[in-house]
Amino acid sequence: MSLTRKRKKELKRLRSGAEDLWTQQQEVLANANALAAEARKQAAYYTREEIAPRVRDGYDTYVRPAAETAKSTASRYAGAARERVVGDVIPAVGTAVGTALSVVDHARAARAAAFSGDFSKAAKQLTKKPTPKKSGPGAGGVVAIVVGIVAAVGVLYAVWQTFRADDELWVADEEPTTPASSSAPASGAEL
Repeated sequence: MSLTRKRKKELKRLRSGAEDLWTQQQEVLANANALAAEARKQAAYYTREEIAPRVRDGYDTYVRPAAETAKSTASRYAGAARERVVGDVIPAVGTAVGTALSVVDHARAARAAAFSGDFSKAAKQLTKKPTPKKSGPGAGGVVAIVVGIVAAVGVLYAVWQTFRADDELWVADEEPTTPASSSAPASGAEL
């Protein structure tokens, strides 16, 4: 397949244009990488100078006092907490384990009765319901929940401060004015 001189010239011009475009794209990518590196550096400065102090202040203002209060309360009520664990928690856990084992025993007895053919006995075994003891969180549980909520709020505040839109942070470059645009009167100025 032979090409005419005109086609060869057009292909050569097209190849030259493509190479020029490729060179320009490489320059654009190099400039974009330099800009991204500068943006990373500025973001690190901003984090170090603005965000870290705010997080520290939030921690010192909200989390540390709550943790110290919880610590002092826990140390004050350590003996009471031990008695509470020994008197309430351990028996509640034992009751729950006993109830679970009782349910398993009833299920085994009902299955054995069903296999032996005594379905009325199996139905009685399945309808027996143990009544578990209900207990709520104690003082330690409430303090732990409050400390967790305060810590979560502090973290969420720090994240919000990090990602919120800050219009004063970025300053747009002024666009250069051309002589034609600066000398042309505005459309409403002639009235």
